[in-house]
Amino acid sequence: MNQATFYIVLNLRTGNGYECFGKFMVGNSRQTATAIFNQLKGRKKVNEKSILQLDLMESVNGLPVNMQMMTCSLEELSENCKIITKEVFRHYNMEEI
Repeated sequence: MNQATFYIVLNLRTGNGYECFGKFMVGNSRQTATAIFNQLKGRKKVNEKSILQLDLMESVNGLPVNMQMMTCSLEELSENCKIITKEVFRHYNMEEI
């Protein structure tokens, strides 16, 4: 059995739907990944008008599963990238992720 991997995907709405433009690997712990995602700025109410979307994903045996999603502004995205980077750095250097 393969170990689950968690990541946060950054999506941008285009004329053809959503396009992934970034992905943060946040480790193998569901608890850690969820804790990081829950710190992010934005709104949980995502709809077809949302320009920026963040998805918390789990990959098990190579298959992606969407766990949570949110939408945010460009300013919030900037803050979210800082939060994710800081938390991943902290977990890799201070704790087992």
